[in-house]
Amino acid sequence: MFDDIPLFLVRLLLGFGLGIAVGFVSRRGRFCTLGAVEDAVYAGDTRRLRSWIVAIGIAIAGVHALELTAGLDLTRSIYLGARLEWGALILGGFLFGLGMALNGTCGLGSLRQLGGGDLRAFVTFLVIGITAMMTMRGLTGVVRVAVTEPLTLQLPQGFSQRLPEIAGFGGATASVLAIALGLAVAFAAFGPAGLRTHYRFALTGALVGILIVGGWWATGVAGFDSFDTRRIESFTFVGPLGETLYYAMLSTALQPDFPVGAVVGVVIGAFIAAWTDGSFKWQVSADATDLKRRILGAGLMGFGGVTALGCSIGQGVTGLSTLSIGSAIATVAIVAGARFGLYLLIERRRGQPAARRAAAAPAKAALVRDRISCTEP
Repeated sequence: MFDDIPLFLVRLLLGFGLGIAVGFVSRRGRFCTLGAVEDAVYAGDTRRLRSWIVAIGIAIAGVHALELTAGLDLTRSIYLGARLEWGALILGGFLFGLGMALNGTCGLGSLRQLGGGDLRAFVTFLVIGITAMMTMRGLTGVVRVAVTEPLTLQLPQGFSQRLPEIAGFGGATASVLAIALGLAVAFAAFGPAGLRTHYRFALTGALVGILIVGGWWATGVAGFDSFDTRRIESFTFVGPLGETLYYAMLSTALQPDFPVGAVVGVVIGAFIAAWTDGSFKWQVSADATDLKRRILGAGLMGFGGVTALGCSIGQGVTGLSTLSIGSAIATVAIVAGARFGLYLLIERRRGQPAARRAAAAPAKAALVRDRISCTEP
């Protein structure tokens, strides 16, 4: 199908097309990890949280179906390496989650907001991208290695980070069990009644999960080159923001690949969604305090996301789709960091005791959505 096209270009174009779909679906479906945590904590509304769980379940099932039927080699990804960088996963994940709360959304959310006309998200994009490149290849990378390298576990020969194999299953059996587990998780997130009454959230999660699988297919099957040392991947939104900026500055010396296409595609997809539903609106920071908070949050996200080998999507859906124990550790750390950040911004600042916080939860949820988190409908 793609025999006459260079494989890097295949991956770039597929990343662009799938990215458009991710941007459109995530904006129309209000798919947001931080928003899911906010809704659950402050309003008792778990619909977006369950949508995220559906995405994880569908991604698990789809990725292992590709492994079983199309020869996808997940050991070529960053998630199943021979080292468990537990210190980096915990520290980076927590800092990313904290930064996500301070900034008001994650890397995907920033691209989605940028497509909707939010110029604050453009600042976030720049800061995440620059900080990510610094952490991968620059000054803060020295700090990252110095702090996290001693906190790394070298796994025994033949030992895998994948949960089915840790449980003693291997080969096709492990893939079949993973598919069954993924489908069970996705179904259990809403249940029969929930699927009927909250179909929009369930559909959004399912589509996001399918698109994550599409990313794995693009890099690990359709655009896979067995002679290329590049790792296979799917959607993640920290390092790729840096790669996109790097390519924009040095295009003659670089070859664009899936991440660059994905980032550009998400912005365009979000723009199409915003333009067609009438929600496109130019926005800027209300004051210097808001901008400072967003810049600080974006910096923490850039450093934390690279250190943790992914973001709330890159680890929280893409990584978990491989059933990597490292991705599970990172995801828990990201959620913990986000929860701590919301505590600092909302509860600690207002000094409300638990009973008053519970009574004020609906109004506070609206405040969080209006002033901190994603504001698109």
